[in-house]
Amino acid sequence: MKAHTEYLVFETKKRKEMVHITDQVEQIVRRSGIKDGLCFVSPMHITAAIYVNDLESGLIEDIGKWLEELAPERPEYRHHQTGEDNADAHLKALLLHHETTLPITNGKLDLGTWQRVFYAEFDGQRRKRVIVKVLGVA
Repeated sequence: MKAHTEYLVFETKKRKEMVHITDQVEQIVRRSGIKDGLCFVSPMHITAAIYVNDLESGLIEDIGKWLEELAPERPEYRHHQTGEDNADAHLKALLLHHETTLPITNGKLDLGTWQRVFYAEFDGQRRKRVIVKVLGVA
């Protein structure tokens, strides 16, 4: 059994942004040398998420709109009484997956035809990390 860990770093230009990271995760899997195993991807922040879905611009917009309807930006959140202004970011992150575990077969991510990996940022414009941990056999 072998383990390999790398970190991705993001500093989004917008407060809310969906970043396609499949290629970066696949490069880490290749560098790991693991042929059969699992790839765990997790943001190291509670106002961000990792999710797997289709890389289609309309769907990405729909996801953002859906999240805003369920957890809108608004001033009356109790969390804001602490001096923060990002309660909606925490709630949006809860609605998506905090992390994902992906299969590795023959040294590659074993994704479905349309599956792609995304980093979802809801309180951005500052430096944040994502851990990518690859476990398996070389």
